[in-house]
Amino acid sequence: MATIHDIAVGAAFNIVTAVAFLLLFAFLRLQPVNDRVYFPKWYLKGTRASPASAGATVAAAKYINLDIRSYLKFLSWMPAALKMPDDELIQHAGLDSVIYLRIYRTGLKIFVPIMILAFALLVPLNWTNDTLESLKVVHSDIDKLSISNIPYGSKRFIAHLVMAYVFTFWTCYVLMKEYQIVAKMRLRFLASEKRRPDQFTVLVRNIPSDPDESVSELVEHFFLVNHPGHYLKHQVVYNTNKLAGLVEKKKQMQNWLDYCQLKFERKAERPTTKTGFFGCFGSDVDAIDYYKSEIEKIGKEEAEEHKKVMKDPKSIMPAAFVSFRSRWGAAVAAQTQQTSNPTVWLTEWAPEPRDVYWNNLSIPFVSLTVRRLIIGVAFFFLNFFYVIPIAFVQTLANLEGIEKALPFLEPFIETPSIKSFIQGFLPGLALKIFLILLPTILMFMSQFEGLVSQSSLERRTASKYFIFLFFNVFLGSIVTGSALEQLNTYLHQSANDIPRVIGVAIPMKATFFITYVMVDGWTGVALEVLRLRAFIMFHLKNFFLVKTEKDREEAMDPGSICLYWSEPRIQLYFLLGLVYAVVTPLLLPFILVFFALAYVVYRHQIINVYNQRYESGAQFWPNVHLRIITALIVSQLLLLGLLSTKGLEEATPALLVLPVLTIWFHKYCKHRYEPAFVRNPLQEVMRKDTLERARERNFDLKAYLADAYLHPVFKSNEVDKFYVADDPGAVEVIVPTKRRSRRITPVQSEDGGSDRLSVMESVQER
Repeated sequence: MATIHDIAVGAAFNIVTAVAFLLLFAFLRLQPVNDRVYFPKWYLKGTRASPASAGATVAAAKYINLDIRSYLKFLSWMPAALKMPDDELIQHAGLDSVIYLRIYRTGLKIFVPIMILAFALLVPLNWTNDTLESLKVVHSDIDKLSISNIPYGSKRFIAHLVMAYVFTFWTCYVLMKEYQIVAKMRLRFLASEKRRPDQFTVLVRNIPSDPDESVSELVEHFFLVNHPGHYLKHQVVYNTNKLAGLVEKKKQMQNWLDYCQLKFERKAERPTTKTGFFGCFGSDVDAIDYYKSEIEKIGKEEAEEHKKVMKDPKSIMPAAFVSFRSRWGAAVAAQTQQTSNPTVWLTEWAPEPRDVYWNNLSIPFVSLTVRRLIIGVAFFFLNFFYVIPIAFVQTLANLEGIEKALPFLEPFIETPSIKSFIQGFLPGLALKIFLILLPTILMFMSQFEGLVSQSSLERRTASKYFIFLFFNVFLGSIVTGSALEQLNTYLHQSANDIPRVIGVAIPMKATFFITYVMVDGWTGVALEVLRLRAFIMFHLKNFFLVKTEKDREEAMDPGSICLYWSEPRIQLYFLLGLVYAVVTPLLLPFILVFFALAYVVYRHQIINVYNQRYESGAQFWPNVHLRIITALIVSQLLLLGLLSTKGLEEATPALLVLPVLTIWFHKYCKHRYEPAFVRNPLQEVMRKDTLERARERNFDLKAYLADAYLHPVFKSNEVDKFYVADDPGAVEVIVPTKRRSRRITPVQSEDGGSDRLSVMESVQER
């Protein structure tokens, strides 16, 4: 079990590592050759020029910073990251980025007062006892600062009970204020936001089949009848997954061809490659000729597949993006039930074009329930079997377990410095390694479920990841760790005393979580700002593939805030802080260091590096609120169970009130603030439409929405040229209504001012 000395060694090692990463970053960011690695966002905005193209009196100055004075201000990036106000940051990076940073600020607001109170009141009460010595359980000096050191049945537990109420009320107050602020920011953002295609568009799914009309004709007919005067045009959804795969494969081959041609220009020797698996097997051939032939072959397959998509009715899915003449018309369509049958003509707000996950639009809507059931079962078994590596990590935190499994290492492990390193650093590192691939696996599972936007995929994956962290990392570590450490005590105690021993042992796992916070929250955040992977990949691409400034721009990898793994990680810290605030307050300073450091680092990254792939308008905040509430309730239930083993059964009714009040508070916030994140008020969209019509009377909305929701593979020049050349008659876009119920249509399609947005029309307009 880790002692104060072990934690000090681990803290020193992590601090030195984090500082080394930060100093290395401060040096690398000053070098002109790394400018596109550490400032890609400004290049994408067109406000920063490449040092190589700006001209320099000394050739070396294009690659190395020769200004000695700039090195004296190597830490200037920290205050610079804090200077940009929120309103300007919203304009620069979007509301999602600003609200993401508010999660860290919320953590600081919650835990700074809690830490002050806990260290002023609870730590002295815990320290001035000798309960652990009398119980003869495995413990360290750190555990004497926890609630485990309070005698059985002591009146001192009343202080912990009172602090539980204080911490709960303070947390709820901060959460309510933050929810209120974020909701106002979202509504203000939507009101002031520039025109976007998704403001006028809804996604329609589960369109019923009709024997008389195609999907496109049916959509036009339905919305002309039921939304007269508001319907503008639509874009049917095609199953283009195979075509998109061919386009991506062709792009990869083109990259290899560019690399080989650049290599030939530099060495004047034609490169060769193998035709087998991954270029490692098969006969040697001329690489340039090989990739040219592969590109030509893939191009033919692409043309055939495109022709098949356009001519095969089965390639048209029962879904469409329907655009309206106003935001008000889109809001009415998106937020109402379209027919008496609630299972067909399902409408929802369309994701913004950047946010659409095109692969899942081709999944039949009726199969989504089965897919979600399959993933639910798979996720359960993933949680169940992941207990094995979690138990292995806990053996690393228990030196006796290592020495029993590997007895030949005992002399080496018992060396004081090695022992401190293992107990103060290795368990946290091992846990982080085991979690590296997990977010990717969970994202794949969410994709299989059939969600149609990247933002919804990230939110669903974040929910899975938080559940996993809660059951495996938090509960799993506590249960397996305490069982391993106290196994000898369990075997020699009577059955009636085992719950009491468990109640004492659970708070002791704070030492393990301290090591994890230091590795993941300190060193991991410092490594994030260094961008080691992006640094290596950019320079490899710059050396082997880049021929023009455009190629160099494409080689940049600005990345984005990966909410599906970063947000649940933050929630784990909220969970640990709230659970251990009363139980073992020593954990709180380590968590506060994480929140403060992460806030500065991610603010810098958002300003200078990240380029968000989409903008959801902070739709993830209700999930953030819910998870903090969940952590708060878990902390209350854990304290309830802990005090019940401490001879304070009379406190149970008082503690039971806290979860009830917290759930009531959550329901209040849900009804009061969550609608702002789900629905758009008709009053607001009408106001925005009225202002826009007054300012831009002649704006051509139809042209603006022409190809907004056209699949990306149809926007490539090659596809457009192929389609126009091979099917010139496809410019006919008005399809007469074929249904026998045509007489109930209030206006003819030709005269209704509506227009079906076909692929060919988008090509012609562009």
